[in-house]
Amino acid sequence: MRILASLLFLLSCSQVQSSPRDLAAELKPAQTALAAKDYSTAYDGLLQFADRNPLAQFTLGLFEQQAWGRPANAAVACDWFAKAALGKVPAAQQLLGDCLARGIGRAVDGPAALHWYEQAARSGIAYAWCSAGELYIAGVVVPKDTARGIALCAAAAQAGSPPAMLRLADYYREGRDMPADPRLARYWYQQAAQQHQHEAQFRLGIMLSEGQGGDADVVQARAWLEQAATEGYARAYLPLAILYANATPDPATGALTPDDLAKVYMWNSAAKATTTNPAQLAEIARIEKLSLAAMPAPWKPVLDRRVAEHLARHDGAGTP
Repeated sequence: MRILASLLFLLSCSQVQSSPRDLAAELKPAQTALAAKDYSTAYDGLLQFADRNPLAQFTLGLFEQQAWGRPANAAVACDWFAKAALGKVPAAQQLLGDCLARGIGRAVDGPAALHWYEQAARSGIAYAWCSAGELYIAGVVVPKDTARGIALCAAAAQAGSPPAMLRLADYYREGRDMPADPRLARYWYQQAAQQHQHEAQFRLGIMLSEGQGGDADVVQARAWLEQAATEGYARAYLPLAILYANATPDPATGALTPDDLAKVYMWNSAAKATTTNPAQLAEIARIEKLSLAAMPAPWKPVLDRRVAEHLARHDGAGTP
């Protein structure tokens, strides 16, 4: 909700510059209700202005897309986004492009999707260039042109779009539509990771730990994985526990430091609570047995409480 509220604020600021009336101001009561999750009041308030306010149209589309106080209805959401896109709301133009590319509530129309992605990109939604690029790379609804698609995604990444940085890194890592380039994948994951993209932090941590795309750096790998894990990105839990389990022992004791041992147990426990993968569960059970044997018994209830508090704060984020 906080992210969407920020997006709506930015959109309203951009819209005010080109309108004789303050489109955001007349929606303030509805937006206040939305922030309080009073969905019925917010929806009714927005509906009053839906015939003339593109920001209201866009937000009503989000109601249908995000299932705020009602069942999700992707087709109706796309209808609202289409109206808001004509009202020059950049994010609505991006989302209308998605509707057209996927055929949601309308026929698939690749060229029209490209048109709206371009409109969104030229209005400041840099990632829309990468959305257009993905269509060219896939070659399903528009003629396939991998080089052009990668160039568009690269343009979005270079313009500072963190999701585009992540997507570009994925293309270079996977090598499905182009030759794999681990060095460039690692570079773009790092750029996205520095912009707080949790999946990029996870991917970068794995590449650093395994020496993919450059020298291995276990310390940096652990740092990036811990950033993602601390924010609730569940896929980072088990790799992080394994890195701590393999940390350099304390020279004085030949065993893990107390801090490292505690982190092995906590991140392994977090992984146990968030995966159903049999292979991962087997590895988790092995680590749990070793860590319980090594740590003092009074630690367990304290650490279990910390894990429970962490999971409660980040329910369902980045689940494997």
